[in-house]
Amino acid sequence: MKPLPRPSRRASLLPAAALMLAMVSIQYGATYAKGMFPVAGPSGTTALRLGAAAIMLAVAMQPWRARVPRRAWPSLIGYGATLGVMNLLFYQALRTIPLGIAVSLEFTGPLFVAVVTSRRKIDFAWVGLAICGLLLLSPPLHSGHALDPTGVAFALGAGACWAIYIVFGQAAGNALGRYTTAIGTLVGACVVMPIGIYQAGTALLQPHILLGAVVIGFFSSAFPYSLEMIALTRMKAKVYGIFTSLEPALGALMGLILLHETLTVLQWAGIACVGAAALGSSATNEKPILPE
Repeated sequence: MKPLPRPSRRASLLPAAALMLAMVSIQYGATYAKGMFPVAGPSGTTALRLGAAAIMLAVAMQPWRARVPRRAWPSLIGYGATLGVMNLLFYQALRTIPLGIAVSLEFTGPLFVAVVTSRRKIDFAWVGLAICGLLLLSPPLHSGHALDPTGVAFALGAGACWAIYIVFGQAAGNALGRYTTAIGTLVGACVVMPIGIYQAGTALLQPHILLGAVVIGFFSSAFPYSLEMIALTRMKAKVYGIFTSLEPALGALMGLILLHETLTVLQWAGIACVGAAALGSSATNEKPILPE
């Protein structure tokens, strides 16, 4: 028998390039969204993002063709609801703390899930490293570089929602496959939309705000989700987790370049600790940090 041909270098680089582009797209969407806060507010911006993303994903994936088993509805609704609340809390955090710090604090959610689902002693080292990172990110409140405690609480709340989202997402994904994201995003939009309309009102109907919603929905959800599917179907779970551990640092860089958000040396060290903890957890764990 002839040996199977090895995949071309171009084919092996495609999933890595797709995942990196997806992460850049998500962080760019976050920076663009922050620019809409003065008019639409975090809640209104979240509602517009999920609403636009739900429409795009519905057109692309046609979720009405899915047959949802009765047993799958609780996990599907839980997945969509936590998706909506997670995005709402994250945007509330972005209102008062830098993007890179918000991403790092939120990332503790999936890191916690990855560690809890493992039973090895080395995972306690990753937890300790992540805790060190959190302490470096938020120095004492009386210092000159203290973070807004409310923003920190919102980011950690988003991380907790991300952990719950993973649990519900895996259950819903096993039942519905590729339709899960489209239906879950629609549920999340239904949860957040009333809050956004109540707080932003008619400001959401301004033409430039609606155009911004399309931009955010595309770069934060529709486009990166499609790219992540390319990566997930061609990349090992461990490699996927290692790549995503770069996201806190990427968020900090995007915040610095596009939003001019400067960080202290200690805060950069904290971001590095969180990213290293995520990388180490992924490298020593066969399970992905993020749900497939």
